[in-house]
Amino acid sequence: MQPLIIKQDLTKEFTSEERCYILETSNSTDDTLSITRARVAPGITTKWHEVRGTVERYIIAEGRGRVEVGDLPAQNVGPGDIVLIPPGIRQRITNAGPADLIFYCVCTPRFQQSAYRSLE
Repeated sequence: MQPLIIKQDLTKEFTSEERCYILETSNSTDDTLSITRARVAPGITTKWHEVRGTVERYIIAEGRGRVEVGDLPAQNVGPGDIVLIPPGIRQRITNAGPADLIFYCVCTPRFQQSAYRSLE
């Protein structure tokens, strides 16, 4: 691996089936992890889903949310909070604020679409 700076390119953001906007900032077959920026519009709740064989970490960057993970009670989250999601655990997040909810999802091993499973 060589040193590298990856610039955020918002023109590559796309709408996902999950009801949010996704920007894959780092997801290479050379890496053991992936980093994705997710943006959820005000009042929107993402779909229940799980990711098999992958640990996810949501790092809340902007906005306010309400996250549901596995059997934990729903919890409010905000900037600086981290949500740890073990492999195969159901999850969803709601934007509970007036502005976009933005968080980064760090996955180990790296995210692969074949591991994603919608629960709706």
